[in-house]
Amino acid sequence: MKLIHTADWHLGQSFHGQERHAEHRAFLDWLLDTLAERRADALLVAGDLFDVVNPSLRAQELLYDFIVRAHQRLPRLDIVLIAGNHDSGNRIELPAPLMKRLRTHALGRVNWLDDGRLDAERLLVPLSDSDGETQAWCLALPFLRPAEVTGAGLGGDQTADNGERRNDYVAGIERVHQQLIAAARDKRQPGQALVAMSHAHLHGAAVSEASERPIVIGGEESIPASLFPTEIAYVALGHLHRAQQVGEARIRYSGSPLPLDFSEVDYPHQVVEVTLDGDSLAASEAIRVPRPVAMLRIGPAPLEEVLAELEALEDDPALARERWPWLEVRVELEAPIPDLRAQVDAALEGKSLRLLRLERRLPRVAEQADTARVDLESLGPRKLFERTWQARWDEPPGEAVMADLDQLLQEVLDSDDEEPRP
Repeated sequence: MKLIHTADWHLGQSFHGQERHAEHRAFLDWLLDTLAERRADALLVAGDLFDVVNPSLRAQELLYDFIVRAHQRLPRLDIVLIAGNHDSGNRIELPAPLMKRLRTHALGRVNWLDDGRLDAERLLVPLSDSDGETQAWCLALPFLRPAEVTGAGLGGDQTADNGERRNDYVAGIERVHQQLIAAARDKRQPGQALVAMSHAHLHGAAVSEASERPIVIGGEESIPASLFPTEIAYVALGHLHRAQQVGEARIRYSGSPLPLDFSEVDYPHQVVEVTLDGDSLAASEAIRVPRPVAMLRIGPAPLEEVLAELEALEDDPALARERWPWLEVRVELEAPIPDLRAQVDAALEGKSLRLLRLERRLPRVAEQADTARVDLESLGPRKLFERTWQARWDEPPGEAVMADLDQLLQEVLDSDDEEPRP
């Protein structure tokens, strides 16, 4: 049977203040055509369907319209969706009963039974071939928030082999994987494959330069690939935007279908076609996603070179405005130039381009750290807190202080996923 693996759609993303609905719609149209051309039996979307936990109505419409169109065109297609760290697990699961009628399974959270065991049954999704026969079982594991896998009543041995107490969050993740895989072993029949889906950061995987939010506060976000034993034919991963395999061909990040930041313009954006033969992986093939809107970077270079490059940019006046290329300009300066933006705008006058970011690079920034402007978004709350503490007390914060901060930050992230109270 054939599966298409994709992830990190980030529907509704605001790209430097600009919406990207036209790009996402073009990708979803292409994906539907690809599913039909490749005669796929299932589509796996490994998390971060939306860019924020409270997506716009238009972003939600993109997802649900795609599901309806996919079912109309491919009535036997199984679709499995899991929530990522950008998604609200509750929101992903809310329309699940309706989506099941469209052969779409949406998993946003893990649940625990009264006896402390994982409710694994709801996370096991049968995948059928064109004849309606179950050929594989999908272990659909949404992003695991610390509050879902730690705490009293969940049980489990928290002691490592060397006798030291293990991190509760890591131990909770291991417990979930172990119980889910054990349930899948009991469920499968001879010849049926096991396919795992997960939204996580695996040890050794390459992280994007600027566009991926830390999945868990405090540096405890990566998990070992050994959590997926060799009996699992394929592991469909989401979260990291760079397409890559992790150690083995059967463990892969599909990557995001579109660049989510200018730092990702050179990535091979793709989906992955997975072919199963019985209970084994027969082949996997990367399918490049056409880029509906070009993304251009100019510089870093001196202003004269940048202006010359801008003047030389080719223009297509026939393009609809929603298809105009996105543009980032990076200028190396010896001293501030008050009318820099005006000069760049003049070079772009009349061109069908959308300037989203103008970066000024002044010399000796590293030596002038005390007076340099700080980009708070790239700095992040932990580094900002450390700098503030250092400035106030003339010493770095201790481990206990940082642990308290990490807990507070995680509570804030988790609270974003809660339903509003009346």
